Amino acid sequence: MHPIAQVLSNAARGEFPDVDGAWERAEPWHDGVEGVVALTGHAVIAVGEDVSAERINALGANGFGGASNPRLVAAIAGDGWIDALDIVLVASGLGGEPQLVPRSDLRNHPRAEHATVVRTGVVTFGYAAADDHTLVTLATGLGGLPELGIEIDPSKGHSGAEVTRAALTLVPRDEVVVAACAPGNARALRAALSAGFEPVASVQLWRPQRS
Repeated sequence: MHPIAQVLSNAARGEFPDVDGAWERAEPWHDGVEGVVALTGHAVIAVGEDVSAERINALGANGFGGASNPRLVAAIAGDGWIDALDIVLVASGLGGEPQLVPRSDLRNHPRAEHATVVRTGVVTFGYAAADDHTLVTLATGLGGLPELGIEIDPSKGHSGAEVTRAALTLVPRDEVVVAACAPGNARALRAALSAGFEPVASVQLWRPQRS
């Protein structure tokens, strides 16, 4: 299991790293994608071997926020794409009868296209009605764990919590699943919390382009 998957799986059980102010290094879990996961007083930086630990330390990395410092991230990413800083939430799959159906017609939705930038094996789901464009993506995501993304069709009256709970039926019962949410997206964050997700960390991803 990738170190980030392990630390997030542990966090889902209420077991967190020591609050030691340290950062640890991990290999990238997905080709072309790097990132930093920060928990309370500890961080994991997944970065290629061409970036030395000495350089990361010189940029001020630590477990008290330094590993997520925008200057550090920008310096390591170089001219590459940098994603927003997100909250990482974890939950357990519900399994059982899936409440959503595969929707390949939603594959070109902007959220699905974004998921393909940082995840693998992206599959799109939604409700059976063809005019309902509510989208759920399920993919191999952060650290190799299952990761959900959700976009609600505002014309259909679904609640965020309802769609999120339905999405959890796509994941086997008790399997750890992650989701990322922008801190300012309070509506989505409230929906995730209502559906059983718990916040455990922050994450920032980038696709490096170093000279």
